[in-house]
Amino acid sequence: MREYGEVPEVECRPGQINQVFMNILANAVQAIEGTGEVRITTGVTTSVEGNAVAVSIRDTGMGMSPEVMRRVFEPFFTTKEVGKGTGLGMAISFGIIEKHHGTIEVQSELQRGTEFTVRLPLVQPRVRLSV
Repeated sequence: MREYGEVPEVECRPGQINQVFMNILANAVQAIEGTGEVRITTGVTTSVEGNAVAVSIRDTGMGMSPEVMRRVFEPFFTTKEVGKGTGLGMAISFGIIEKHHGTIEVQSELQRGTEFTVRLPLVQPRVRLSV
């Protein structure tokens, strides 16, 4: 299901951001046993740091324990069986979002699903050189 709000263009490296969303979506689909739902919601948020686009991806899959949620962005951490995952997808995604000066958050409850929210600033900060 899609709930797209009006969102402006975002300064980013599209290939890298695509990788982030593909990692989240692949995990969402794999977390659903049988039938379920993946919902994508977009919008604009405002904070003291400025305007950002927020993209939330929520699934009705098996969810994560608090321990798994704490480790989900660690390199080589995976809940998948041996040979089914490297544990790098979410670690790489976290790094990409960090390099874009954004945030990625996770909320989850066992047997109720998981939601990842990615926030990206509309404009990337510029490096100012001292004179």
